[in-house]
Amino acid sequence: MKKMKFNTWLSILSNRYVLLSVAFVVWMVFFDTNSWLIHRELDEEIEVLEQRKSQFEQDIKKDNDFVTQMQDTFEMERYARSQYYLKKENETIFLIEEADSTQNNSAQ
Repeated sequence: MKKMKFNTWLSILSNRYVLLSVAFVVWMVFFDTNSWLIHRELDEEIEVLEQRKSQFEQDIKKDNDFVTQMQDTFEMERYARSQYYLKKENETIFLIEEADSTQNNSAQ
């Protein structure tokens, strides 16, 4: 009985079509230039690039909103005053820096 099962498997595995099919599958999965492994790496790279694309699209939208907002002269003046400390003529700017509350707590 055991010998019969062995002979059955041996006859199946020694069939030239089975051997060619197995060799073809192994070649396509591991060795071919378009192998499954390379496709998997390329799919991962595409996913990363799509994430970067969506991040860049969000950045572009944010920058477009900022440019639209800066077309208003009052908003541009407010931004220039807060970010670059610009001032009008005959105007004095006082910068007041508050002490950090954590530094006060650690000193006591």
